[in-house]
Amino acid sequence: MKPGKVYLVGAGPGDPGLITKKGLECLAQADLVLYDGLVNPWLLEYTHATAERTNRRNLPSGAVLNQAEINDRLIQAAQAGKTVVRLKGGDPFVFGRGSEEAAALAHAGIPFEVVPGVTAAVAVSAYAGISLTHRDHASAVAFITGHEDPSKPDSALDYTALAAFPGTLVFYMGLHRLSAIVAALIAGGKPEETPAGIISRGTTPAQQTVIARLADLPARAAAAALHAPSIIIVGECVLQREAIHWFEKKPLFGQRVLVPRSQTQAGPVVSRLIELGAQPMVAPTIEILPPDNWSAVDETIARLGDFDWIVFTSVNGVQSLCHRIWVMGRDARCWGAARIAAIGDGTAQALAEFHLRADLVPETFRAEALAAALSPHIAGKRVLWARASRGRDVLPKELRAAGATLEELLVYRNVDVEALAPEVQHSLEAGEVDWICLSSPSIARSLARLMSPAARERIGAPTRIACISPVTAVAAREVGLPVDAEATVFTWDGLIAAIGGPAESRE
Repeated sequence: MKPGKVYLVGAGPGDPGLITKKGLECLAQADLVLYDGLVNPWLLEYTHATAERTNRRNLPSGAVLNQAEINDRLIQAAQAGKTVVRLKGGDPFVFGRGSEEAAALAHAGIPFEVVPGVTAAVAVSAYAGISLTHRDHASAVAFITGHEDPSKPDSALDYTALAAFPGTLVFYMGLHRLSAIVAALIAGGKPEETPAGIISRGTTPAQQTVIARLADLPARAAAAALHAPSIIIVGECVLQREAIHWFEKKPLFGQRVLVPRSQTQAGPVVSRLIELGAQPMVAPTIEILPPDNWSAVDETIARLGDFDWIVFTSVNGVQSLCHRIWVMGRDARCWGAARIAAIGDGTAQALAEFHLRADLVPETFRAEALAAALSPHIAGKRVLWARASRGRDVLPKELRAAGATLEELLVYRNVDVEALAPEVQHSLEAGEVDWICLSSPSIARSLARLMSPAARERIGAPTRIACISPVTAVAAREVGLPVDAEATVFTWDGLIAAIGGPAESRE
């Protein structure tokens, strides 16, 4: 069998947006992704491959990653003809042992490529507002490991030379050895007053930064209870942070936000929350499924042009019907002269993605407003409503009362999930969620059903609830979930604004 190929891809640190375009292209074509523990798992949304995480083993000498086993796994998968992505935090060749993997692949005759990534020192310092070089402060920068191979008999680092280095020192993986590193630098001649900093979990919403004089850094870091991974920076450039730090100023920085939607639907919301500095968690409470039988949908598609109006009240309805039209071998011509109504901007945008323009979108995104906006136009008209398997009955009552001949077409099903993911339930019970964002009455009811008693006790303090609309807020309160915030514009952007994000403006 012709061997496959291995891509050694740098994922960047923490923020999933820091991966390169080529890295994403490799993920898209992979059959197997072998990723390490520092890789943000959101990056796995960009691949359909089987994904395996490389785990460290706890030995008497500490946690150790068996590099030989990883090398063998890469070789075996490639020999089986697979395209393999070895996804590594930061850059593969900067303290990432990527060169060891490349050497093993070359020795085995396996084709490979190295896709560089944004290394932690560069990204983390920038997110903390620290430029590693500056014409007035540092004309050189040194990258140093804070965690040498424990099997070495002696350190390869000359701390006297490092103390005299005329620039910025950056130590990787040194949190657990911070006191020893600082002591060695001072013993080597580095002044105790030298500005220094340590950044924990950099480029993520959990980022913490401690700045102090070099001699005080270990005590200050211990008081802040910092966690790995971390970067230690020593030098005058650290002083820039006070003027130019920016990441921690994001409006939702550090907020842990639960989004009760499926992974496939949550993508744009997650991206927006990450952009605003939040830490999103996805927890589907309802599964979106196709109809049990497509025959009614297919029959209706064949006469779609007979309707005067086609009404959509969700993105799911748009996607389900439009995808089915394409599967049936048809295209936009089957809509005929039918006009289209959408309940809100999100639904209208979903139509636009299929090159369909909504003729009517109410000012207020709820069924009552949609019915009121349609009523002057539908007396004696044939109207089709592409709907879910369940929902409120306000719209069909109002449309029929306005004189429409209404057909209701089930284009997708809402099915309750059986349980929340264990890690989500644990986070709720531990009070590790700041906001829960509810985007529909059915999601509010489903989440209340799935939450454990211990999780419900955390609602209000510290976990707060925000709702996308008054209707959703009523449903939440009916099932015992107090509401702390409501969107004034009934979209996800409006919901995010309600929890502290920038206000949405509707053009």
